[in-house]
Amino acid sequence: MCGRYYRRSDKQQLAEAFRLGLPASFEIIPSYNVAPQTFQPIVCLNPDTLERELYQMRWGLVPYWAKDSKIAYSTINAKAETLTTSPAFREPLKRRRCLVPVDGFYEWETITAKIKQPYAIALTGGSLFALAGLWDSWRDKASGQKLSTFTIITTDPNPLMEPFHDRMPVILTPADYDRWLAPADAAHLPIDLLRPYPEDKMVTWKVSTAVGNVKNDEPGLITPL
Repeated sequence: MCGRYYRRSDKQQLAEAFRLGLPASFEIIPSYNVAPQTFQPIVCLNPDTLERELYQMRWGLVPYWAKDSKIAYSTINAKAETLTTSPAFREPLKRRRCLVPVDGFYEWETITAKIKQPYAIALTGGSLFALAGLWDSWRDKASGQKLSTFTIITTDPNPLMEPFHDRMPVILTPADYDRWLAPADAAHLPIDLLRPYPEDKMVTWKVSTAVGNVKNDEPGLITPL
């Protein structure tokens, strides 16, 4: 499961980390409490130039065939094991894979039935990294308005993540970015990359319960308790 993450890197840092040109069409503001249904920067391949580009998309995938956008509330994550059979994800898996830039994400440890302690999870060293994602484009038949959306792929947890949840987001290494984004036929889809990340390359720490309220968005949310 990945239902909240943070991105403190700005547009310049994203461009350097993912080797892409700086788009002038929108500004990227760091967010320390990214929630579903918000628009976030996503790295995709330009279909014409096959160069990496930055796009703004809404978190919660709406398949091109959906009758309305309400499905997005149940598609913020996609299970790696069922991507090839899921009606919502099998076509995006073939043609519309993306990278979701993050500096870290949040999970909650259940203390009691009413008390949950949030934790921030990042890579050792604190570097910017990418989660494996899929995207799709949907058009509202009533208004004609186009909406581009994305989902984050999850897999089995590594030992570090097991105490929090039975799923974890798929973290890709920079060496795998090209292969994940590149066009591929059905027989060579990069599904082998959808595996748990090594726990010794990750770190976790307790943070304030203020992160539970999506209205809170400031650097103090990732300060260790």
